[in-house]
Amino acid sequence: MADDSQLWERTRSGDAEAFGDLYERHARAVHSYCLWRTADVLAAEDATATVFLEAWRKRQRLTLSTDSAAPLLLGIANNVVRRQWRSQRRYRDTLERVRNAGQNPTDLEDEAIARIDAIHQLRAGGAAIRGLPKREREVLALLAWSDLSYGEIAAALGLPIGTVRSRLARARTRLGDAFPAPTETRPAEEVL
Repeated sequence: MADDSQLWERTRSGDAEAFGDLYERHARAVHSYCLWRTADVLAAEDATATVFLEAWRKRQRLTLSTDSAAPLLLGIANNVVRRQWRSQRRYRDTLERVRNAGQNPTDLEDEAIARIDAIHQLRAGGAAIRGLPKREREVLALLAWSDLSYGEIAAALGLPIGTVRSRLARARTRLGDAFPAPTETRPAEEVL
């Protein structure tokens, strides 16, 4: 069985079967990450599809920085989710302008507004995390939801490992007692 670096080299040459193998290995992790970031099943599915589409389209220009394709794919996922957030924010702003214009929304608009309100309620549970600066949230999300090592997180975000460590330390300090300490210990190389 080929490892990720071999599959990626074949993918870069246009081998769709090798890319399919990478998809089989990493689609679940990418989807889980996107689901955690969006709190919306459909948005996570769209984001996952977009991640693999982008990876295929840009395969000639992308290189793996580790033996695993996970950091590369999760780095792409991070950017895809950011674009989704911007798009959703513009949509919400437009709905708010419609509401403030004194127009009565149609039944479809009421349903859309109700869905957006439901998403806001889901996100309210993560208020402590949302309060973190974006850079710290991204590092924390990759650590918590993708089970990457510090080195792999650094590769996914294009950062030095020391920056990853310091952002995690600041995030932990800011979160304080909002979350219980993890019971599982990480390998010695990853201890702050």
